[in-house]
Amino acid sequence: MKKYGIDKLRNVILVGHQASGKTTLAEAMLHNAGVTSRMGRVEDGNTVMDSSPEEIAKVISIDSGVAFCEIAKTKVTIIDTPGYEDFVGQTLSALPVVEGAVVVMSADSGVEAGTVKTWKYLDRYGLPRVVCVNKMDKEHANFEKALESAQAELGAKVMPLQIPIGSGDSFKGVIDILKKKAYVYKGDGKFAETDVPDELRESADEWLQKLVDFAAETDDSLLEKFLGGGELSDEELRKGLADGCIAGTLVPLYVASAAKNTGVHQLMDAIVSMLPSPAWRAEIDALSAASKAAKKIKTGPDAPLAAYVFKYVSEKNVGDLCFFRVFGGEMTVGADLYDSTAESSERTGQLYNVQGKNRIDASFVEAGDIGAAVKLRSARVNHTLCDKALNIVFPGIPYPEPMLATAITAKAKGEEEKISTGLAKIKEEDPTFRLDLDAELRQMVLSGQGELHLDVLLARLKRKNAVEVEMYQPRIPYRETITAKAEAQGKYKRQSGGRGQYGDCWLRLEPLPRGGGFEFVDEIVGGVVPGKYIPAVQKGVEQTMTEGVLAGYRVMDIRVSIFDGSYHAVDSSDNAFKVAGSLGFKAAVLKAKPVVLEPIMNIEVLVPGDFMGDVMGDLSSRRGKILGMEQEDNMQKIKAQAPIAELHRYSTSLRSMTQGRGTYRQAFSHYEEVPHDVAQKLIAAAEATRSGEEE
Repeated sequence: MKKYGIDKLRNVILVGHQASGKTTLAEAMLHNAGVTSRMGRVEDGNTVMDSSPEEIAKVISIDSGVAFCEIAKTKVTIIDTPGYEDFVGQTLSALPVVEGAVVVMSADSGVEAGTVKTWKYLDRYGLPRVVCVNKMDKEHANFEKALESAQAELGAKVMPLQIPIGSGDSFKGVIDILKKKAYVYKGDGKFAETDVPDELRESADEWLQKLVDFAAETDDSLLEKFLGGGELSDEELRKGLADGCIAGTLVPLYVASAAKNTGVHQLMDAIVSMLPSPAWRAEIDALSAASKAAKKIKTGPDAPLAAYVFKYVSEKNVGDLCFFRVFGGEMTVGADLYDSTAESSERTGQLYNVQGKNRIDASFVEAGDIGAAVKLRSARVNHTLCDKALNIVFPGIPYPEPMLATAITAKAKGEEEKISTGLAKIKEEDPTFRLDLDAELRQMVLSGQGELHLDVLLARLKRKNAVEVEMYQPRIPYRETITAKAEAQGKYKRQSGGRGQYGDCWLRLEPLPRGGGFEFVDEIVGGVVPGKYIPAVQKGVEQTMTEGVLAGYRVMDIRVSIFDGSYHAVDSSDNAFKVAGSLGFKAAVLKAKPVVLEPIMNIEVLVPGDFMGDVMGDLSSRRGKILGMEQEDNMQKIKAQAPIAELHRYSTSLRSMTQGRGTYRQAFSHYEEVPHDVAQKLIAAAEATRSGEEE
């Protein structure tokens, strides 16, 4: 592999809504650059970017795909990301390692929810971008509507540098507005350069004038020349527009049909001419690994070695493969590294350049480039590799919290540990899910970004660890408490020959404020219950609190006082008083107007204003309480509270109600008494369980 130099590198991410054609576009680009002899198809499972069994089975991108090609003597590394929001972590992990983006949208659909969300991610990193209106060959393709949608949803700075020749079945090429040339395709990816057709010349001229005006406004010297009546040269115009793209004041728009390989060559040229090289960022943000203080570090070939791991793959036929971007210095085979995130030393083995699932041996990865390494002991996604003397870490990725939870259990007995071990390994590749082991409710809860995400996780678990899992609705951590003061006796007396068992205590129960916890008070006077037996009574009370009295859930917010009782000089024991404490507690709870409590969650739902009514109505149907609303950018934020029992699979419902544009987050707020009918069902279920256990 030759050394290109930092100015002759481009790192580009493909983003957009699901099914907008990102993977097919990448396939066309790689084919045009000579990487492949023919274009693969997503439907046939033979593309360069989608190679995992799950991607082939579901016919969608699940992981980010990485491949490189050469365009105009420039090495371009393409990162193809999933469009489904369930796999947003793959997009977020790749954003820090690129300098530009191609935002892909469908000519027949316009800007969709996934496009808007990824656009905001690009804004977060200040990334220059171009828009590709793809699928111009589709029956309902409409360039004017697609452009109008892009300018309305993404901003007026989106301006076409190309216009299409025809649409649908008649789409046969593109017009380059700057060059004033048409490129007519023959159906095999080959094209001929011609003059602009007469019927499109006026439209092309109008757009050219708009671009001239725009270019002049982006550069003071160009503006001065323009206002002085001078004409901008082609070179000045192209430079002004490229500077505007890199500065973020212009988003060039191109048109194509990736499936027909029409217009893709011109888009490839735009990637090199409009998007910046890694030299664009002379410095980047980092943190001191020791103090966590923010600092700037230099990038480029003359800077100390600093690299960031953005992707990790562990497969039997691949090994443990870390994908990284070198920001400073050069990564070489056999180099001593420091994983500052894990605080451990590393030594590089074999290095690779990657073409999807294929690897090409490399002796080095230069500054600004992307590569992969095998057998790094500690490096995982979001880790920093650097010179030990530099000792910095790159800022972590703000991954979204999991939105959908399901309880899981192994189909075969005794395989629970295989589930935990397998998912822990998968988490090294995908940090966007969580596995919680709930000892109280004796369940494993798997939380992910959506139903599709959970399906893929469990499919991978089965494939990699040979363990099958069943899903069910997670049990809710209900609680019990009392609402009145009550007293009761707990007496345990048993005689069965020899030494007997005797314990006797009187307990007083009082409710505490919500969140008050548990208090145990010793009010014994005169030694009617010896002090050595008081801890046993408390132990019996606490054990019963854990097991519950009314419906089998932990008791909370209660004060228990022992104020009277009796003992037997021979038959009394710790165990007898423990049982007595349990009996007295149960009796007192049932007299103290017990209730069942449920966890209430604080919710913030972010939706477009058009969906406010539907979302608020749905929350009300879930026993939710609307607390307020406020504007956030061009969205509405609804603040509410709702029982966790009513929020199972809420993320799926919200996406359905809002055409994929709504998001939410939740956090525990407090416990609240459940409605009477809900309490009766819980109590009945507990009684049925007890009866079954007794039988």
